[in-house]
Amino acid sequence: MKQSQIFAALTAAALLMAPFVALAQKGGPASNVTYRCTGTDGKKYYGSTIPPQCYGQPLELLNNRGLVVKRIDPEGDEKAKAEKEAALAKQKEESAAKREETRRNRALLATYTSERDIDEQRARALKDNQRSMSEIEGKIDGLKKKRAGYDKEAEFYKDKDLPPKLSEDMKNSEIDLRAQEDLLAVKRKETVGINARYDEDKRRFKELTRPVK
Repeated sequence: MKQSQIFAALTAAALLMAPFVALAQKGGPASNVTYRCTGTDGKKYYGSTIPPQCYGQPLELLNNRGLVVKRIDPEGDEKAKAEKEAALAKQKEESAAKREETRRNRALLATYTSERDIDEQRARALKDNQRSMSEIEGKIDGLKKKRAGYDKEAEFYKDKDLPPKLSEDMKNSEIDLRAQEDLLAVKRKETVGINARYDEDKRRFKELTRPVK
């Protein structure tokens, strides 16, 4: 065992046994206290002071009749402390989650006055998204026509190298087309997300405004 661990164990034991030390100083029942433990070698150790073999081990305090009056388990105490800290941390997390849920519920009720409000906002969001998709589709059509023009022009150079400007224009056109197609795919996914968001808002609104029986 490291020296720091031994010191920690001794400190914990000293704090737990303070009442017995006080009694011993007054000549009380703990004046004849005996310490007992089972060492790591499996043997029993006794002493009027804590035997070195007992450091970090569960310890028993015996009175002058050999009866156990106190048990000290450094490892168990540390485990209990850790469990208590974990329970407190969980309680804080649950409290924070509950506060956040309350905040979100208040915000929802402040945003909508009825289920019709939710449906109308959903319709506006879907309309805006559809307008964006239509604009992107228009750009895609334009880029495809432009690319078709470049392809037709390139036919005159079947057995020759393309002019640098035509080659650059074709490359840029392909890059722009892919970018717009990727953006269109994102907008289509947003349609699913919009419906899912307003479906959840509607579910929560119904739950929060349901009459209490």
